[in-house]
Amino acid sequence: MDFGLVLQTDPPASRVISLMKRAERNGFRYGWTFDSAVLWQEPFVIYSQILANTQKLRIGPMVTNPGTRTWEVTASTFATLNDMFGNRTVCGIGRGDSAMRVAGRKPNTLARISDAMKVIRALGRGEEADLGGGTVVRFPWIKPGAELPVWMAAYGPKALKMTGEEADGFILQLADLYLTEYMVKAVKDAAAAAGRDPSEVTVCVAAPAYVTEDDSPEALAHARDQCRWFGGMVGNHVADLVSRYGEHSSMVPGELTDYIKARQGYDYSHHGRSGNPDTQFVPDEIVDRFCLIGTPAAHIEKLRKLRDLGVDQFAVYDMHDAQEAVIDAYGTRIIPAVNA
Repeated sequence: MDFGLVLQTDPPASRVISLMKRAERNGFRYGWTFDSAVLWQEPFVIYSQILANTQKLRIGPMVTNPGTRTWEVTASTFATLNDMFGNRTVCGIGRGDSAMRVAGRKPNTLARISDAMKVIRALGRGEEADLGGGTVVRFPWIKPGAELPVWMAAYGPKALKMTGEEADGFILQLADLYLTEYMVKAVKDAAAAAGRDPSEVTVCVAAPAYVTEDDSPEALAHARDQCRWFGGMVGNHVADLVSRYGEHSSMVPGELTDYIKARQGYDYSHHGRSGNPDTQFVPDEIVDRFCLIGTPAAHIEKLRKLRDLGVDQFAVYDMHDAQEAVIDAYGTRIIPAVNA
């Protein structure tokens, strides 16, 4: 199993770079960041420095979207980084929850994501792509052998189906075992139905991880409070699904939707941060299901179960008060045990 680190690009950028270097030293193979232009600093500028200061770490956004940049600009940015540092980037893409809403726009449609994935992937590989209206372009400066995998974030049935049909990888932003099994199966089944080899779709589960020295009630309560924000972030996407499919739809499992009944709104100024006041509705049970908290043994046990469900990478959301400690605990005690 591969491991990734997910950060927000809060200033100073030097700290983001330092944490990514620390992650690589501890056996992490991927580095991810949020991509929301109003809330955080521009990630692609920082990616150049991360790549320059690491040896093999693959980096990318979790996730960008097709609405805040034109597609040829996105592709050119990835392709430039790959030309400078080797094929070490991944384009994670989704609807653009915070990036679009904070800018006063609606998240992108699945049709737009589909079109964008095709263009970004083709251009990033040095192939021709139609930008619309018959305007076909390619980058003349790309060298042979260029690659740009595109991984799609998804929760709902149509998005899962499209991921299996079109994406190189599937990003699932929660670590609940039942929902992981359910959604990975939906993606793999869609890939097979489209004539693809399901094993070619990389599965990345991303969720907060908080390591405690013991499983005392006090330690676990603190860990849950540090990770409770994640249930609120996922809740934004779940609320969209409920709006689209209904509260008790057979299209979306109740294990995903039931917990947002007490949700009363969301202020993006606290997005992805511990102590978010808009996530008090998230119960402890959801934190335990969606995240990895507890002793190293508890992390190892759940990670092995995720691996058995077809998960190729676990990406650690590291937004809490123990960033370095969690990176080090994974490097010394958890990653070696999972991959023994």
